[in-house]
Amino acid sequence: QVHLVESGGGYVQAGGSLRLSCSASGRTFKEIAAGWFRQAPGKEREFVASISGNGIYIDYGDAVKGRFTISRDDAKNTVYLQMNGLKPEDTAVYYCALRNSFYDSRRTDDYASWGQGTQVTVSS
Repeated sequence: QVHLVESGGGYVQAGGSLRLSCSASGRTFKEIAAGWFRQAPGKEREFVASISGNGIYIDYGDAVKGRFTISRDDAKNTVYLQMNGLKPEDTAVYYCALRNSFYDSRRTDDYASWGQGTQVTVSS
């Protein structure tokens, strides 16, 4: 059973940056696709970014494209989300997730394991 722990969330002013980390334990991390999602109060969980098992295939949601960067370090069993140019509308709980597959996906249903989430708050 995989266990995911997100960290790095916090409070930042608009235009600022944060780097989220997601550490995985309990199973092999290599060759497994990972993703970041977010959920704001009263809204559905939204796709943010995903990365394939080899790190070559990367996808971003339209709302974050050009501002956020997903990456992975298999030696550390960790996935990162670098967030630059943060906006108040980026305020949400951010979740990382792992698939039981090499290939990344935008669909929440395609992810088998989820972290507990980390809060990101961006003030205007």
